[in-house]
Amino acid sequence: MDYALLTDVGKLRKNNQDYVNVFKNKKGVIFGIVADGMGGHRGGDVASDMAVSHLGHTFEQSNIDELDDLREWIIKEISKENDRIVSVSNQFDDLNGMGTTMVGVFFSGKTMMVVNVGDSRCYIYHKKKLEQLSVDHSLVHELLETGQISPEEAENHPQKNIITQTLGVSQTVQPRIKNFDLVDDAIILLCTDGLTNMVSEDEMKKVLGEKISLDAKCHILIDKANQAGGRDNITALLFASGNGGIK
Repeated sequence: MDYALLTDVGKLRKNNQDYVNVFKNKKGVIFGIVADGMGGHRGGDVASDMAVSHLGHTFEQSNIDELDDLREWIIKEISKENDRIVSVSNQFDDLNGMGTTMVGVFFSGKTMMVVNVGDSRCYIYHKKKLEQLSVDHSLVHELLETGQISPEEAENHPQKNIITQTLGVSQTVQPRIKNFDLVDDAIILLCTDGLTNMVSEDEMKKVLGEKISLDAKCHILIDKANQAGGRDNITALLFASGNGGIK
């Protein structure tokens, strides 16, 4: 499974509170994760680093490859990590109230499992179509789900940045988890809202469809977000299945 990743501070922020990494466990299952931290001068940085590092390193030591076991594992570990972040946040004044979103994908055989908390996203690009696989924990998405606003209103809603679930802010966390068939010649994109708030899905689709390397695609996506204003940290993680990526 080819992959490439890139993270950038953006144009306006002083430090980068996004974290991204890829891990493999003892059964060869691949786990990609992106986290977008929030809170305080360095709180978000600490929370997102904790989430990626702890979940990733614990996963590397595991021997699981069945989807039910992976699901049980990630629910348990996210709950543990939530408790850990809340505990550290309560111990240090400068970290008080810190939290992080996370989106992850597990590749096991011909299936992928997508898990998310917050509004960092997972997409699949296949046959010139881009589809969001993760489900935002956001006020706007809840309004959309209940029919109170239209997709067009959601696009530029003034409360677009209000998220309803994070790791580290409340005592409980309920990740959204879904399984999907892994099709050949697809590209999987995991990213923070620093990309999705700056670059339209049509633009992302064009970049993902270009006959260039995954690394080049990451760079172009980040460049486009910065050209549009770069108001936040920007992170992109790309995986290619089958011949989906050009080396």
